[in-house]
Amino acid sequence: MKRFFVPFRALRQQPTLVVDSVGLGAALTLAHWRGAATPPAWRDDTSAGSVLRYLRSPAAAAGPLAVTANHFDIDGFLGVWALVHPALALAHEPLLRLTATLGDFRELDWDNPLAPDALRLACWLNTEEKARFYEPFGATARQRREDEASAEKFEWFLPRFAQVLTNSAAVAVGRVEYERVRAATAVMQSPATQLRRYPEIGLVVVQTPTPLPYYALFGPTAGCDIVLSIYDNQRYELECKYTTWVDLESRPALPRLPLAPLAACLNQLENQLKNRPANHPGWAADSLTDTGPLLRLTSRKLSKAQRYADPDGREIHASTIAPVALEAAVVAFLRAGYTGIQPKKYWSWDEIRAASSGGQP
Repeated sequence: MKRFFVPFRALRQQPTLVVDSVGLGAALTLAHWRGAATPPAWRDDTSAGSVLRYLRSPAAAAGPLAVTANHFDIDGFLGVWALVHPALALAHEPLLRLTATLGDFRELDWDNPLAPDALRLACWLNTEEKARFYEPFGATARQRREDEASAEKFEWFLPRFAQVLTNSAAVAVGRVEYERVRAATAVMQSPATQLRRYPEIGLVVVQTPTPLPYYALFGPTAGCDIVLSIYDNQRYELECKYTTWVDLESRPALPRLPLAPLAACLNQLENQLKNRPANHPGWAADSLTDTGPLLRLTSRKLSKAQRYADPDGREIHASTIAPVALEAAVVAFLRAGYTGIQPKKYWSWDEIRAASSGGQP
């Protein structure tokens, strides 16, 4: 039995397994998206992890042959590739799982001996994707639909990935990004960086001199779902990680809170300070349902592609609020918002909205 990839638009033309996506007419869904119809036995933190669980079950022998996804990213691609190449995927399951986690959550455990290979694979995929096609979430700017444009990426990467998987250290493409992340990781692991954790509200504060690539910045944040980055010269960003957009199988989590009220609070603090410039940007937050909502000082709204890109590639404005006061405001907001709410698995969006508005889910 040989599975094959089909573009998302062909979903209903034959029984089709949908990976890292949802779609009406799917014969089977293997996705960690919140509320996706993934059978409980195959649920996992990543969609690729769900695929690997499925491949180890007897059901895989009689499942759909056609495979699709409505977008291209590392986790989704690895899931599709694993279904097309099941034996090789299962032989490299630990590495694929680590790479999928890095791709989606930007978390990498450097105590794992496979960490360098996972980073090489992610950097190869990222570099080739941008050079040959377009950056993640860049289809809209090119007036294309992501579910249609991404099919070209799958068709290029699917026959080439096996060679890189089995010999990633010898692949030159992606080496520049790899070395950049390793250098940034060294900064994260140095005395120049301080981490402060508030596990009761799922927050980790990363205080480091300059903005860094996500693969380094989020590396030590596993187990936390909100990251406050504090950089020199009173530059800040607060982000709800992608771990709060999906259904995690491995652990319970708190629901997201809308960040607009916190933005309003921080704008009040900025306005109270006498040295605030007249053209000073204001605090603004992305919506509750964005894949990774950011709270930041901004003079213009970032595109989805810009928000997804690394922090060291975007301008981060200086605030008039001191770091201690900024951190205290964030912690106070989260503690108040989570009063009476307990972590759990599999929040629905309705439950999240109810919890964030003060109602009990």
